[in-house]
Amino acid sequence: MIDLQRHQAGLDPIGLIDRCRGYWLLKPRKRKNMSLLKTIDTNPSFAPRESGPLPERLISGHPAFKTWAQDVARGDSIHTGVWEATPGETRSIKGETFEFCHILSGAVELTPEGGEPVVYKAGDSFVMKPGFVGVWKTIETVRKIYVIVM
Repeated sequence: MIDLQRHQAGLDPIGLIDRCRGYWLLKPRKRKNMSLLKTIDTNPSFAPRESGPLPERLISGHPAFKTWAQDVARGDSIHTGVWEATPGETRSIKGETFEFCHILSGAVELTPEGGEPVVYKAGDSFVMKPGFVGVWKTIETVRKIYVIVM
């Protein structure tokens, strides 16, 4: 039930209540700005952070990584951006991290520990849940959109 006394007393500062044709209605909440909507630039014009795998995680090859971090939310617990890797094979250990990936180009093969390999290519999406351990093999230079929740 809507608290009409609050509205009548002017205690509805965000304007959620309105009177129309004798009825009290909830009005849609309007945002002050669109900062809560983030478009991910899949071909960023700014310089990426360049890195490589931790030596103890490298299995084969010489993969190089590029990260175009584009958004951080909820303190420092949600990260979004674009990541690219050249061919190579590394050990993937997610720990308590959740990661959603959408492959933009290239191909990877993920093999969960004790499981069968799965190939993902452009247009595919997947999630690595907390506790995931396996092998990440970049078959063809891959670019993905990522959302990481820590």
